[in-house]
Amino acid sequence: MYFASNIFSRYFKQFDWVAILDEIFSKFISLFFLIILFYVAKQLLHVFVRKVISPSLKLSSSDLARQKTISRLIENVLNYTLYFLLIYWILSILGLPVSSLLAGAGIAGVAIGMGAQGFLSDLVNGFFILLERQLDVGDSVRLTNGPINIAGTVVSVGIRTTQVRDADGSLHYIPNRNIMVVSNLSRGDMRVLIDIPINAQTDLDIIARVIEQVNQASLKDYPEILHAPDILGPQLEEKSQFVFRVSMMVQSGSQTKIYHSFYRLYHEALLKEGIDLPN
Repeated sequence: MYFASNIFSRYFKQFDWVAILDEIFSKFISLFFLIILFYVAKQLLHVFVRKVISPSLKLSSSDLARQKTISRLIENVLNYTLYFLLIYWILSILGLPVSSLLAGAGIAGVAIGMGAQGFLSDLVNGFFILLERQLDVGDSVRLTNGPINIAGTVVSVGIRTTQVRDADGSLHYIPNRNIMVVSNLSRGDMRVLIDIPINAQTDLDIIARVIEQVNQASLKDYPEILHAPDILGPQLEEKSQFVFRVSMMVQSGSQTKIYHSFYRLYHEALLKEGIDLPN
């Protein structure tokens, strides 16, 4: 027992515990100040984008949506750069040879095999999305990838993900590599089709007259409607339901508002006229 205790005692005595604790304390202080520096740099970066980049973009000929997209992209790129530098400095403070780790241990190859390929795909696809201007911040879009279908308003376009907020407020983070089909509902004028369910025995002339009266009385309150509505008349839907269809050309982004407003106006006017509508 004494022999074993003596071995451990001699083993621990060979370490310079004062120097070790001093080294640990020094690294801790360095990491602490690095974190503070990183936080300050993040705040300055945000102020720089908001006070310098955004006003500079306003001087360009780009529209507001494009300015927001470029501004968010620049901020994302600078944020990724800051995080990369943070990781590099942390490893350096800890005394780890970063370049040797990447080259000698083959971390770069492992990273590419396990995740970097996806990141590079996001980067490349995001580049072409921005280059071709498939979407901008504020656009109403529908993103499709096979059975996956996400519709909403673009909140941010980054080098790795695109953020879309849907009608119920959910914020979707979509990797750029998963964006296969972009349907942009904010480019050019849009068509609104209003289908009012009707019974087969309903007098179509009365419905057309009521709808025309609603149009004449209400169009002046909706400047988003570009042309006089087209009364297309009766249609038969897939489920054998008769509908009376009205078509309108409206400004992009106003489709939902116009649809719900005029559907309500038509519905109330038809009921007031005594038209029996199906439930």
